Amino acid sequence: MRLAILGGGGFRVPLVHGALLAGGGVTELVLHDVEPGRLAAIERVLAEQAAGAKTAPRVRTTTDLAAALSDVDFVFSAIRVGGLRGRRLDEQIAHAEGVLGQETVGAGGIAYGLRTVPVAVDLARKIKELAPEAWVINFTNPAGMVTEAMAAHLGERVIGICDSPVGLCRRVARALKIDPATAWFDYAGLNHLGWLRAVRVGGEDVLPRLLADAGALESFEEGKLFGADWLRALGALPNEYLHYYYFAREAVSPQSRGAQLLEQQRGFYAEPSLASWERTRLEREATYMAETREGERDDLEGGGYEKVACALMRAIAYGERTTLILNVRNGSALPGVPGDAVVEVPCVVDANGARPLAAEPLPGHALGLVTAVKAVERATIEAATTGSREAALRAFALHPLVDSVSVARRLLDAYAAAHPELGYLASSRSRGAKR
Repeated sequence: MRLAILGGGGFRVPLVHGALLAGGGVTELVLHDVEPGRLAAIERVLAEQAAGAKTAPRVRTTTDLAAALSDVDFVFSAIRVGGLRGRRLDEQIAHAEGVLGQETVGAGGIAYGLRTVPVAVDLARKIKELAPEAWVINFTNPAGMVTEAMAAHLGERVIGICDSPVGLCRRVARALKIDPATAWFDYAGLNHLGWLRAVRVGGEDVLPRLLADAGALESFEEGKLFGADWLRALGALPNEYLHYYYFAREAVSPQSRGAQLLEQQRGFYAEPSLASWERTRLEREATYMAETREGERDDLEGGGYEKVACALMRAIAYGERTTLILNVRNGSALPGVPGDAVVEVPCVVDANGARPLAAEPLPGHALGLVTAVKAVERATIEAATTGSREAALRAFALHPLVDSVSVARRLLDAYAAAHPELGYLASSRSRGAKR
């Protein structure tokens, strides 16, 4: 089985490789990236990682996309358009306007989507042409938006993944002292905008037991992040990213996660080794979402994306039927959401792909937020695929975390000026000034 990773020079690639060393049937791993230096750094780490392994996939690197896609069975899309420098700019521009700059939520997420969707759509077209039988597993953020844009060309053969839901379910199971393999986790929403609404064991919902126990509830990350009183008021456990919505004033911070990661990784890419990668990874995990948390992260298990991706790949490749929380087209699974919209819900996965399971309707407050954010995602995709400034402005202005059309206009102008690839979204006045 052959696997290609687009964005193969990315920092998290060794996590995927480590999971492949534990099994999975991949015989060749092709790393594609537009930056040869990053590819060489990751290739060195993977060689060290594979030393002594009983079985390891043959690793090949290339900057030629056609060569990377030749005769592959699976494609992992893990690109970062503009790199960490682009992320840093996104955050700084949002912070200057006093709004959230996080790369998948709010203004920063829209800016990142505007840069990423055109590239992701181009990749989807090329995959359809060069590897039409390949399954595409999308890691690229904003994951729900990017998966939806790619699905317009790849249909059900592209599936988005995220490790936040499985991490939440794992922590809840630990707090309840139950085996997660014996439980059904009723989770629904969008990527980085979902809620765990029930945990059923033997037909009984045991989530109310956890909500009633403040000590157990606040023993793990989401309980500490949101507080027992608010979780009881909701009657559900939100994805950690909902902290940006429920505590919007507190979440706006001048700190730049992009700048932090850029500094963390600079030393690694200058002198790459497995030891320096591991040190940098642990530092990265320890500071993840630090702006929203007090104290240290209580779950430093490496990544999580790689485990979901490998489980998904095995289920499709070998027909190993399983259930995973994934980003797929809704169909009729989640009431109130368009059928062609990508949602994040439990799916049955086998050799035929991933099929979303029917879910109970979201409560009004949650459906309202999902509807608003989905409209923003679709306006962003429209702007990125048609060049419409009006659609881009609508995306910024309608986001729940951008509080003014005037702010939205300034954000759009600032992003268009800062990122050359977004120059087409500049106002006519700005374009005239440049001439």
